[in-house]
Amino acid sequence: MSTIGVIPAGLIGIADAARRGLPPVHLWDPPHCGEIDILIRADGVWMHEGSPIGRKALVRLFSTVLRKDPDGYCLVTPVEKLSIQVEDVPFRAVAVDHRGDELVFMTDVGDETAAGRDHPIRVVTAEDGEPRPYVHVRGALEARIERAVFYELVEAATRNDEGVLGLWSGGIWFELGRDR
Repeated sequence: MSTIGVIPAGLIGIADAARRGLPPVHLWDPPHCGEIDILIRADGVWMHEGSPIGRKALVRLFSTVLRKDPDGYCLVTPVEKLSIQVEDVPFRAVAVDHRGDELVFMTDVGDETAAGRDHPIRVVTAEDGEPRPYVHVRGALEARIERAVFYELVEAATRNDEGVLGLWSGGIWFELGRDR
C-alpha cells in the first residue's frame, strides 16, 4: 500500500476551478507590451510591486494566462503580452495522490498533473548538494515538488536492479536519486 496521501480538502475547491479549463494561451500571438512588476519568488509567493498578492483567486487568474516563451515568462491575453520575473519555476507541487498507476500532483494554484510521459518528474542537484525535484505541469511550465511531498515520494520509492531509487507513474520509471 502506498504511503502517498490524498489531496487535502482545502485544495479541492481550487482543483475544481482548475478543471473548468484553461485559456488557450499557446494559440495567442499578441504583441509584447513591456513588463509588469510581478515576481514569483522561489518560495511560490506571487509579488506585485514588492508586496505579496494576497488574493488566491487573483493568483489563480494570473496563473491561467502564464506562459513561458523562449524570452522568458509572461502573462498573455489575446491582445497583449507582458513579461514577468520568476526566481525558480512558477508553481509548487504541494500534494500528491496515488490514483491507479499514476502519481497525481496538485499545485499551489490548483492545477493537477499526472506524472507520466508527457509530464515527467525530474530531479536536479543544487549547488548545496540537495535534490531539487520538479514535475512538468503544462506548456513549458513546471512545479517544484515541495520537500514534504518529495519525502512522501522517497518513502514510497523502490530501488531498481541498478540500485537507483525511483518510482513508476503512468508506465514510466522516474529516478529520484542515486547512491553517491
